[in-house]
Amino acid sequence: MTHSQDPFAAAQSTSNRQLGLEVVKALSSKGFEAVYADNRQQALDEVLNLIPQNSTVGIPGSVTIRQIGALEKLSERGCTIAQHWDPSLSPEEKKEVLKKEFLSDYFLTSSNALTQDGMLVNIDGTGNRVSAMAWGTNTLIFVVGINKIARDIDSALARIRDKATPPNAIRLNIDTPCTHVGHCVNCNSQSRVCRAVLILERPTMGRKTHVIVVGENLGY
Repeated sequence: MTHSQDPFAAAQSTSNRQLGLEVVKALSSKGFEAVYADNRQQALDEVLNLIPQNSTVGIPGSVTIRQIGALEKLSERGCTIAQHWDPSLSPEEKKEVLKKEFLSDYFLTSSNALTQDGMLVNIDGTGNRVSAMAWGTNTLIFVVGINKIARDIDSALARIRDKATPPNAIRLNIDTPCTHVGHCVNCNSQSRVCRAVLILERPTMGRKTHVIVVGENLGY
């Protein structure tokens, strides 16, 4: 049975679309350039439509952006990608790449959470993502899976701390208490990765901000 023939998957897809379109409407009312994509391929197509060939693109530590295949496709189009995830980078080289991410023509990322009334919520350890989201002369593009939608700010923060942070810390080999229990314990660990919180209620002044809401689970 294919996905299109599976009534259970079809019902979930319809529900995802209904929720996604409502959130897109809320985002648009706040001044974000928001669209809905049914799946990761459509999301990738939207990204490629927004970023011209030969642009410079900063991509921080985002699982979602890698899941949709954006790095490979943008590179094929002649774009220069700045990404500090490259394991071959020395500490000094990594610092330089972080600067390039911030100064690229486009900053392409996901969001830890997105509220039903159209606010983007993020928590950082080093602050590189939230600083680039809060200010920049470049165009900001978010790609957000349906799994990251939360009812309100409190639910969004709880989602990040309980659902996103533990697997992210495990992925990064950071020994935080949440990696041992699978949920937030509001630790005081030196390795704590929840340190800087940013809530984007509106696009920052003078900056074009796109949000692509995707009707499938992406990222943590």
